[in-house]
Amino acid sequence: MPTFDEVLKEAGEFGRFQKRVFFLLSQTGITFSSLFASVVFLGRASENFWCRIPGAAELSKRCGWTLEEERNFTVLPLHLGNKSSSGECERLDVSWDDSVSCASPLAHYGNHSMGHLPLTTCHDNWVYEQPHSSLISEYNLVCGNAWMLDLSQAILNLGFLTGAFTLGYAADRYGRILIYLLSCLGVGICGIIVAFAPNFTVFLIFRFIQGVFGKGTWMTCYVIVTEIVGSDQRIVGIVIQIFFTLGIMILPGIAYLIPTWQGIQLAISLPNFLFLLYYWVVPESPRWLLTRKKGDKALKIMRNIAKHNGKFLSPHYSEITISNEEVSNPSFLDLVRTPQMRRCTLILMYAWFASALIYQGLIMRLGIVGGNFYLDFFISGAVELPAAFLIIVTIDRIGRRLPFALSNIVAGIACLITAFLPEDIPWLKTTVATLGRLSITIAFEVVYLVNSELYPTTLRNFGVSLCSSLCDLGGIIAPFLLFRLAAIWLELPLIIFSILAVVCGLLVLLLPETKGISLPETVEDVEQLSSHFGKCGKKKKHRDTNSYI
Repeated sequence: MPTFDEVLKEAGEFGRFQKRVFFLLSQTGITFSSLFASVVFLGRASENFWCRIPGAAELSKRCGWTLEEERNFTVLPLHLGNKSSSGECERLDVSWDDSVSCASPLAHYGNHSMGHLPLTTCHDNWVYEQPHSSLISEYNLVCGNAWMLDLSQAILNLGFLTGAFTLGYAADRYGRILIYLLSCLGVGICGIIVAFAPNFTVFLIFRFIQGVFGKGTWMTCYVIVTEIVGSDQRIVGIVIQIFFTLGIMILPGIAYLIPTWQGIQLAISLPNFLFLLYYWVVPESPRWLLTRKKGDKALKIMRNIAKHNGKFLSPHYSEITISNEEVSNPSFLDLVRTPQMRRCTLILMYAWFASALIYQGLIMRLGIVGGNFYLDFFISGAVELPAAFLIIVTIDRIGRRLPFALSNIVAGIACLITAFLPEDIPWLKTTVATLGRLSITIAFEVVYLVNSELYPTTLRNFGVSLCSSLCDLGGIIAPFLLFRLAAIWLELPLIIFSILAVVCGLLVLLLPETKGISLPETVEDVEQLSSHFGKCGKKKKHRDTNSYI
């Protein structure tokens, strides 16, 4: 009786069918990355706003002032009298009524009008030259409320974290494609609600839920792609991340063409409804079906794959072997119960955390210097493209482990060098920092592939989701770590990044090489894979099997 990998080899490991599924599911990377980075454009800073004096709106209407004239009467005297105040977070502590003159509304305040003017803090009466253009003007996220914009991104990351646990578990229990489709539906519905949220509280609640479903779409599509191709073709796990970068590059174009934050939100959310059409073209993962003792359905899908690939399964392929391992609901204990599973899990969790923290930290530090905001954001995304191509040309030649380790170590060295380079050669600091970002991007993309290759089918989606949840934790911590340490010494964050990256590179060397091996089906396979350090897949071990017609 043939194994699944033998059947897959005869049906075609990366034929027309897999290429179609790969291309369709890769589009998820574009929508997910747009959601991930959307706060940059949803929360564009409002350059011109000021605090309105109570009664100013009525007076302006009675006097026929333009918005610019109202601002001159409100802000200019305040600035002349109190040069430290810009009129954005403070206002004159006065109230205008019908007795105020249109020609000189501050005249009856005498000497105070241009001298020591009474001031008060502005709370909720701001005026924007471009109202409703961003989250900031929509929900007054300025002055004392500015931190709430950062909260919105933290809430999204918390949603990603929650989705990694809940939907990763659900995909292993109920199926990959079911959870993928439900997640796409959830992202679309929540995206619409977010766009028309009546207040900031509703906005945060549904942005969190959108994050949960967003993580479900990305992680599940990644696992489906890696499970339907042969061991020599799992480089598609790297290629699919090119679409994530494409989403980063497309986003500024969307934001440039759409002037309001609601329009941008809808533009990145509504495409998820189109993914529901995949119900008719993307099948359930046959590997997952076998682990749930549904061999007949798995074989039916394999015959369909062979047909689309122009192949024909031999008549004796009426059964597919499946491990005798008992299938149960996955839990964290399953990932750490055996020695080598425990080693892989702990190292991968640290790798996800360090990669995310350093990646986001370097982006915030390097920043975008002047120029066109949209063009600079596009260029900052394009910097990541070489990472995927470098991986593609090296990973199947020299393996996963060495590029994984070297990219972390090079990133750490680049951070350390950048910290001690003098400020009077900014071009060199920027170049070395960019090298660090390119290297950590490579590490970030390789960890996706290695993570999926080191877990058995019964635990793969849950394991990838759980380990990658540390990515979201790193993303939440990164800004706080960066700015708190920079307050002590500007280069101190780079020293911490360097240590984290080098340690990660050394730990990665303890992982087994997964180049050219079949995906493990059971925990026993993982233990065997790890026991032949550096020679994985060279030695076969007999497994008791059952067959399903």
